[in-house]
Amino acid sequence: MTATIYNFDRWAKDDSVDETERLFSALERYTTAQLLELLYVGEEPGFFELTRGLFGLSDDSRLILQKFLAEMPPQTTVTIDPDGRCVLTPGTLEPDKPVKGIA
Repeated sequence: MTATIYNFDRWAKDDSVDETERLFSALERYTTAQLLELLYVGEEPGFFELTRGLFGLSDDSRLILQKFLAEMPPQTTVTIDPDGRCVLTPGTLEPDKPVKGIA
């Protein structure tokens, strides 16, 4: 079995009917709110590059990142180093400065 995840030659063919079918299929599967949210998020600068980067991670690296983000303390800092890498540094809670929230 062969699955095409992304067809780089898609513009070489006249597949406008196929694209229309895909669009109508998406309109049937998702709510208006979900489609608008996807449009909103997709227009954010760097969204597709970030998504490609996440899909490019190995399974182990992706699991490590997911675990880190799920357990990330509120005071975590995010910086971009001189090489353009995103650096996430977990913070620590200061006892004299509690985190405000709903209890």
